[in-house]
Amino acid sequence: MNQTQTKAATSLTTKQAKFAQELFTAYSTRTPLNMADWEGTVQDEATAYLVQERLTQLKEEKVAAYKVSLTSAETQKMFASTSPLYGAQVASRLRQSPTEVSLSELMEPLVEVELEFRAVQELKSTDSLTELMEKTTVAAGLEVPDSRFKDWFPTLSKYLVMSDAAVGGLVLYGTEKPTTDVFKTPEELAQVHCELRCNDRKLKEGVSAEVLDNPLNSLHWLVTKLEQQGHPLTVGQLVSTGTFVLPPKLTAGRWTAKFDHGLGNVDVTVTK
Repeated sequence: MNQTQTKAATSLTTKQAKFAQELFTAYSTRTPLNMADWEGTVQDEATAYLVQERLTQLKEEKVAAYKVSLTSAETQKMFASTSPLYGAQVASRLRQSPTEVSLSELMEPLVEVELEFRAVQELKSTDSLTELMEKTTVAAGLEVPDSRFKDWFPTLSKYLVMSDAAVGGLVLYGTEKPTTDVFKTPEELAQVHCELRCNDRKLKEGVSAEVLDNPLNSLHWLVTKLEQQGHPLTVGQLVSTGTFVLPPKLTAGRWTAKFDHGLGNVDVTVTK
């Protein structure tokens, strides 16, 4: 066990360490936990992120991405929060469109439309939004939230969401392009429109301004947060920046997210 792992393990109480282990068991077996059994186990942000860190270690995979959640006033209110939160996502949970997903590999999944940024240079908290554009690629995305808790949405508490890797399920992404090839100014990132369709029927539509007024603000928040916690975002990691719409349930069928600004589509076939 390395120094970081030792710190995480020793900073948790016995029950909190058991909680991390139970989250991993639920993740591995797709057997959901009951919220009532774990409410109050974690009562602050720092401990919640330590539980998440331990859960990530138990997965024994490279952290390939982060998802940012609670990026609108509406979702923050739903989870009694005043700021976003993040979850580390391991490599096996990322897939490039077009792709297939089986509901049997998930638990109680939802679906969100998001913008995905990949760091191609080191990102810093001191970077301007323009500099973040210059140091990233951008792609259309579908993020599939999925929790290790039964009947979780929208009643799961904020600290349980944090502990559960921000209820991370899958991150699906389209064709990546240099951000500055797609957008000339940071302001244009707030004007992206997306239509979410299932079996050719429109379910939702939304704009990127829903994401902290601009998805670049979400990216900057994450870069700053990780830097403050001493494990900064690294080159090559992907960031799913937050949903344009309140998420519907993911069901079997052909799902398409159609983005403007030349970002293209994200296409996924979902089977039972």
